[in-house]
Amino acid sequence: MKDPRDIIKRPVITERTADYMVDLKYAFEVDIRANKTEIKQAVESIFKVKVSNVNTMIVPAKPKRYGRYSGYTTEWKKAIVTLTPDSKPLEFFEAVE
Repeated sequence: MKDPRDIIKRPVITERTADYMVDLKYAFEVDIRANKTEIKQAVESIFKVKVSNVNTMIVPAKPKRYGRYSGYTTEWKKAIVTLTPDSKPLEFFEAVE
């Protein structure tokens, strides 16, 4: 089994994800090869909470230019994790709300 900290790379903190936190939903950048079951187990083991649902999406690469040089950003995977109603909010995100 993979290490949970290799699956969960970083939290995604934006205005939209800050609004999700009221409903006990949290967004993470995850390993692009991770499936929903691995993401659920990783969040439960790292934060000691119960996860009820995991939604994932692949964020496509965007074209970028820097002067005459052009290229693409990297493609990455985002996971929206919903906690059960009896779970406590994640301490990691308390300053954001």
